Amino acid sequence: MLEGCTMTPSEGHDVSIRGRKNIEVTGVSSVESFDVNQFSLITSGGPLAIRGTNLHMKHLDLEEGVVVIEGTLSSLDYTVDGKNSKKSLAKRLLR
Repeated sequence: MLEGCTMTPSEGHDVSIRGRKNIEVTGVSSVESFDVNQFSLITSGGPLAIRGTNLHMKHLDLEEGVVVIEGTLSSLDYTVDGKNSKKSLAKRLLR
């Protein structure tokens, strides 16, 4: 697992998915952590968690803020303050 890999993003943020096997993310400012089941990215669109199986980084461009991930995609979640937004909603409802 690699933590704290910082990049300089280009303007804007996009996510492209091809056949649940190839994910390209632009506008990435840092890769917080990753392993075969999850990538945690900081993007200009907010923190992004990518979950799946057999995930690996195919391409990393530090100049452009581009990350290409291969593997089987299960979910993409934009998070709030580093936490899953679903959990934050549940906490708010249970108050």
